[in-house]
Amino acid sequence: METMTAERVIDAPIDDVFAWLTTTTNYERSPLVLRCRLTRRGESTPYGVGAVRSHLWAIGWLRERITRYEAPYATEYVVERSVPPSRHEFGGMTFTEVDGGTRVHWTTRAEMKLPVLGPVLTRVLVRPMITRSFASILDAADAALTRQPHVNGKMTKRQRPA
Repeated sequence: METMTAERVIDAPIDDVFAWLTTTTNYERSPLVLRCRLTRRGESTPYGVGAVRSHLWAIGWLRERITRYEAPYATEYVVERSVPPSRHEFGGMTFTEVDGGTRVHWTTRAEMKLPVLGPVLTRVLVRPMITRSFASILDAADAALTRQPHVNGKMTKRQRPA
């Protein structure tokens, strides 16, 4: 098994960052994500515990089930099925208020489900692809949450009150 992580500070309130990153359809703003759908609502909120998400990324297809949802501080999931096949022990994001915004720490623990070659392919091929995909989604979140359209249509950093 390999542990893969991505971390970013996004200059936005924790509630906004948590809401954006737990809403699967937002991932489609990343060029590495082709389609994301909520296929079953969670128990208390659409993306809460029990929710099932279907993701088609450039690296493959995943069906995930949310196992923990503690807004706005943590969410966890498990990959129930994937193509290519994988073994998945854990996935989750934590959100922490810091100077400059919200720190997001995204971790997953998995490997390709192939006899003998699985661990090697995971380390050499899958790990860089997953961490790049996570970083791309965090880039999209950062762009969406810290930029607002200017009057002339150009994107500019959000203005903070003086």
